[in-house]
Amino acid sequence: SGFLTGFLHPIGGMDHLAAMVSVGLWSALAARRAGPALLWGPLGFASMLLVGALIGLQGIAIPAVEPMIAASLLVTGLLVVSRLRVQGIAAALIVGVFAVFHGLAHGYELAGSPSALHTLAGMLTATVLLHAAGLTLGWALRSTPVWVPRIAGAAVVFFGSVILLQLA
Repeated sequence: SGFLTGFLHPIGGMDHLAAMVSVGLWSALAARRAGPALLWGPLGFASMLLVGALIGLQGIAIPAVEPMIAASLLVTGLLVVSRLRVQGIAAALIVGVFAVFHGLAHGYELAGSPSALHTLAGMLTATVLLHAAGLTLGWALRSTPVWVPRIAGAAVVFFGSVILLQLA
């Protein structure tokens, strides 16, 4: 446990990887232009992931964590497919709601661990880097035919659907 374990978790966990990258993809694809507005979604996600993790560390039980993580894939995938333009705080809130559940899952896993804060620091670092990778990829895909990023978004939707079906 520790920073490295936390850093590797979002990279190795396909549900987390897909969610983080798709938030960045959506933010880049839906943006009117480059600038700070690109960061609302990623910063909203990272901030609320931390909030959820801190709640989970306290042992506060919130139902439907796993279904909401799967739902986050459905929503972020659909946002990528549609390139829906949502500005500012609204973009942060859309992805932030789901980020709370990603954070809760981590917080529950780490409750009682003496290295919980170091592990969370690693997770947040990887989350920010995965968002940056999604932003970079999304910006590059802006100049491709529209179906190319839509395939990526559809793959995330499919993955979220499979997880939801497994939970049923």
